[in-house]
Amino acid sequence: MTSLPTKRDEAWRYSDLQALERIWPVPIPGKIVVPAGDSHYVSLVQDAVADAAIVRDYVIEVGVGASFAMQIVNSGGTLGRVALDVTLYEGASFDLDAALIAGRDQTIELVTTMRHFEAGATSRQTVRGIAGSNGTISYLGKVAVSRDAQKTDSVQSVKGMLLDRTAAVNAKPELEIYADDVKCAHGATVGELDAQALFYLASRGLPPVEAKAVLLRAFVSGLFDGSEDEAKFAAAIDAALERVL
Repeated sequence: MTSLPTKRDEAWRYSDLQALERIWPVPIPGKIVVPAGDSHYVSLVQDAVADAAIVRDYVIEVGVGASFAMQIVNSGGTLGRVALDVTLYEGASFDLDAALIAGRDQTIELVTTMRHFEAGATSRQTVRGIAGSNGTISYLGKVAVSRDAQKTDSVQSVKGMLLDRTAAVNAKPELEIYADDVKCAHGATVGELDAQALFYLASRGLPPVEAKAVLLRAFVSGLFDGSEDEAKFAAAIDAALERVL
């Protein structure tokens, strides 16, 4: 039996290991293989009951010229973790949109490893996190570009919102590049709600909680504009914000 991770393991540095222990070992992940020239889409709403721990691991291979898109709302459980290990072959593309919302005493995590294995592949990761009282959001995202993966184009965009002094957002985008003809960019910011915007909404008669909800919906819901599951994601975000605010 595989031993329980420790805080010395980078992928678990910010995790809730006590919650993890209750469900360890986690199931071995299945593999999703997208054949050459094909396309695949996965939508995930992870909203477990408050005292549960849930870990979902995905191993994904995207074949030559194929595409894979994934959209996630992760807001459930004492520990709610999604981990993606993605390998991209020549000319493949991967798109990820993820909203992470943590309320009181929750640890919500997204861990990604993007392996650009062959030339001409693209990857885009857009992550938005909201952490309320005693909540922790973590995004650990590694992009690994091999020597043969020339013409790689990869972007990571991570933004976090803190709603309380006891909240935490950990954002760690990482690049490991062995090719010399690539375009790779990453950015991470963490902040608070705009006080002037809140004042403006309050001056129009919105109660403080409703004003915060309006701004937070705008912060995350745009990720899913035009998605075939837009209504499902909007409902999940609204339910999560009710718990957080």
